[in-house]
Amino acid sequence: MSFDKNFFWGGAIAANQAEGGYKEGGKGEILHDFLTAGSVEKRRKVTYINKDGSTGELDYSFGFEELPEGAKIGEVEGYYYPNQEGIDFYHRYKEDIALLAEMGFKMFRMSISWARIFPNGIEEAPNQEGLDFYRGIFEELKKYNIEPLVTLHHFDTPLFIEEKLGGFSNRKAIDLFEKYTKTVLDEYEGLVKYWLTFNEINIPIAITALYKELGTKYNKKILQTLHNEFIASARAVKYAHKNHPEYMMGCMIAGMASYPLTPDPNDILLNRYNWEKMTFYCGDVMVKGKYGTYAKRIWDELKAKPDIEKQDFEDLSEGCVDMYTFSYYQTSVATTHENKDRVSGNFSAGIRNEYLEYSDWGWSYDPKGLRYYLEVIYDRYEKPIMVVENGLGAYDKLEDNTIYDDYRIDYMRGHIEEMKIAIDHGVNLIGYTSWGCIDLVSAGTGEMSKRYGFIYVDKDDEGNGTLKRYKKKSFEWYKKVIESNGQDLD
Repeated sequence: MSFDKNFFWGGAIAANQAEGGYKEGGKGEILHDFLTAGSVEKRRKVTYINKDGSTGELDYSFGFEELPEGAKIGEVEGYYYPNQEGIDFYHRYKEDIALLAEMGFKMFRMSISWARIFPNGIEEAPNQEGLDFYRGIFEELKKYNIEPLVTLHHFDTPLFIEEKLGGFSNRKAIDLFEKYTKTVLDEYEGLVKYWLTFNEINIPIAITALYKELGTKYNKKILQTLHNEFIASARAVKYAHKNHPEYMMGCMIAGMASYPLTPDPNDILLNRYNWEKMTFYCGDVMVKGKYGTYAKRIWDELKAKPDIEKQDFEDLSEGCVDMYTFSYYQTSVATTHENKDRVSGNFSAGIRNEYLEYSDWGWSYDPKGLRYYLEVIYDRYEKPIMVVENGLGAYDKLEDNTIYDDYRIDYMRGHIEEMKIAIDHGVNLIGYTSWGCIDLVSAGTGEMSKRYGFIYVDKDDEGNGTLKRYKKKSFEWYKKVIESNGQDLD
């Protein structure tokens, strides 16, 4: 079987990591505008200004630390904020889309910044400059017959809603998001068919598994935030189904495949419970329209549960997504046994799997894990699937105006080969959009040096560079992959 002739080959970026132009076109502020640069050893911080003018920084992004009373998130002299410029996609999207078209892209995944459409999230009327900006992108993609796959929320809630309302932990955010989604779903009819609601919606509950010491208060906030996002997503899907039946609406889950480290029954059970908490908890609600039977066990474990209103059950059951999409980078292992052989990973440290190799950022190389995840998920939901993020973050060296990134080609070849096998095993995989198809700011570390793209962007970790684009060796390789519909991987 292998890949269908209409398979969507492409790549993905996110507004907050690529666009820049954070004060242009009437855009409002988001939390990422004030996230500092970090590294594999150093966590990113959010800076703030107290009422008396003094300043500080904290791990605000996941709620590990609370903003001091009366303080406001903002720019502080002496800090570098890489997301403010990103890679300047805001001004260079025509140039970038032309390069994607040269590779033969069939699909381009991107996100709309809510704060470009409603700067504070509470306005009655949308920002016309923001609407026009994205219309320009979609028309440019249409010129090259590239299908946009648009994420409605990619970690970019307007800062006003975050600070004044507490973000999605407040039910008021549901109505504000609904107004935004109705606006863009109507606005881009005829230009966009494929939509995703919330990017990697399961990240917060995964944090509760990785950091067990956070406590009941934090757990309650996480569960309520997730529930409110489920309702917001379901309402967007319901609206699209009623008013734009041609739309394909999807969820987007951070794919966290894991294995038991040993055959100890305790490890087997722990691994199952990890899948239920970190992956199925969100997927089941968004695809099946209801919480899984194991949700009570998770709520008991976290000593917290979301407040659920009667109407919510109807919204969830009527707002089931049409397709399941996910990111996949690595796998992990689960064990109840003491083990000191650990590697650093994204936001965490994990136990090393002795059968796998690891990147400079501590991420495992496991193509078979992608096949495993695809087969488990399709068997569970039987909905069309897309892999909408996948790739290798690596140090690239510019030589002779190119990058000889055979390591990236090897990584992607292995994952595409396993996708083929999953399809032959019956999985309805309809698309693959590799992450960071053009280099962008790393979400986890804020670095530019952690590069994923087929296109190199001349910018360093301190923000220096011309922003000039260069084709990597992988550019021509991926072009060949697309031309052959995944058959020529040499």
